[in-house]
Amino acid sequence: MDFGLVLQTDPPASRVVELMQRAERNGFSHGWTFDSAVLWQEPFVIYSQILARTSTLKIGPMVTNPGTRTWEVTASTFATLNDMFGNRTVCGIGRGDSAMRVAGRRPNTLARISGAMKVIRALGRGEEADPGGGTAVRFPWVKPGAEVPVWMAAYGPRALKMTGEEADGFILQLADPYLTEYMVKAVRDAAEAAGRDPSEVTVCVAAPAYVTDDDSPAALAHAREQCRWFGGMVGNHVADLVAKYGARTGAVPGELTDYIKARQGYDYAHHGRSGNPDTQFVPDEIVDRFCLIGTAEQHIEKLNALRALGVDQFALYDMHDAQEAVIDLYGTKIIPAVNA
Repeated sequence: MDFGLVLQTDPPASRVVELMQRAERNGFSHGWTFDSAVLWQEPFVIYSQILARTSTLKIGPMVTNPGTRTWEVTASTFATLNDMFGNRTVCGIGRGDSAMRVAGRRPNTLARISGAMKVIRALGRGEEADPGGGTAVRFPWVKPGAEVPVWMAAYGPRALKMTGEEADGFILQLADPYLTEYMVKAVRDAAEAAGRDPSEVTVCVAAPAYVTDDDSPAALAHAREQCRWFGGMVGNHVADLVAKYGARTGAVPGELTDYIKARQGYDYAHHGRSGNPDTQFVPDEIVDRFCLIGTAEQHIEKLNALRALGVDQFALYDMHDAQEAVIDLYGTKIIPAVNA
């Protein structure tokens, strides 16, 4: 199993670079960041510094979207980084929850994501594509062998189907084994129905991880409070699904939707941060299901269960009060045990 580190690009950018270097030293293969231009610093500028100061780490956004940048600009940025540092980028893409809403726009449609994925992948390879204006273009400077894999974030049935049909990878932002099994199956079934080899779709589960010294009530309570924000972030997407499909209709599992009944609103000023006051509606059960919390041995047990369900990478959200400690514990204890 591969391991990734997910960060927000809070200033100073030098700290983001340092944590990514630390992750590479500890056996992480991927470095990911949020991409929301108003809330955080521009990630692609920082990617250049990360790539220059690491040797093997692959980097990308978790996730970008097709609405805040034109598709040819996104493709050119990835292709330029690959030309400078080798094929060490992955384009994670989604609807654009915070990036679009903070700027007063609605998240992107699936049709727009589909078009963007095709254009970004093709242009990144040096192939010809129409970025939406009716004119086909290509980058004459892209070298043979260049690749920009595109991984799609998804929860709902139509998005899962499209991921299986079109994406190179599937990003699932929660680590609940039941929902992981359900959604991985949906993606792989769609891939097979489209004539693809389902194993060619990389599966990446992304969630906060907090390692405790023991499983005492006090230790677990602290860990939950550090990670409760994640249930609120996922709840934004779940609220959209409930609005679209309804609750308990069978289109979306109740195991995903039931917990947002007490959700009253969301302020993006606290997005993705521990102590987010808008996430108190998230119960402990959801924090435990969606995140990895507990001793190193408990992390290893859950990661092995996820791997058995077809997960190729676990990407660790590291927004809490033990950033360095969790990176180091994964490097010394957890990654070696999972990959023994």
